[in-house]
Amino acid sequence: MATMLGVILLIGIIVNIVCYLFQINISSSGMGTILVLSAVMGFAGSIISLFLSKTMVKKSMRVQVITSPRTDDERWLLQSVNMLANKKGVAMPEVGIYPADEMNAFATGWNKDAALVAVSSGILRRMNRDELLAVLGHEMSHVQN
Repeated sequence: MATMLGVILLIGIIVNIVCYLFQINISSSGMGTILVLSAVMGFAGSIISLFLSKTMVKKSMRVQVITSPRTDDERWLLQSVNMLANKKGVAMPEVGIYPADEMNAFATGWNKDAALVAVSSGILRRMNRDELLAVLGHEMSHVQN
């Protein structure tokens, strides 16, 4: 909410500067309309991106969701996330691996019962299971909150 108010304030400042520089006369009621439209567009954009985040990230990061594990690593990953989900009292998120040499992991989704936890192939290669479990615990805390 504070971010949205900051965006609205910034847009108002920018509009005032542009109007001053180009000597554009907008009545005070016109400024209010611009600010309301900015707020509506900002909130709508945030909500839409929140609902589409999981779908967008799966496509853009080429995440392969694990539905039936093919390797010991995939099996361990699913079991670990399931154990953490049970401990945190959230639904089992989708679990995936995306192709990247970087050591990274992320969680996304519009709520804690419709989430995705994904890890890079690089993190799977370079970290041991204790380290990975800590990373997964961190990502699951994002899901929980």
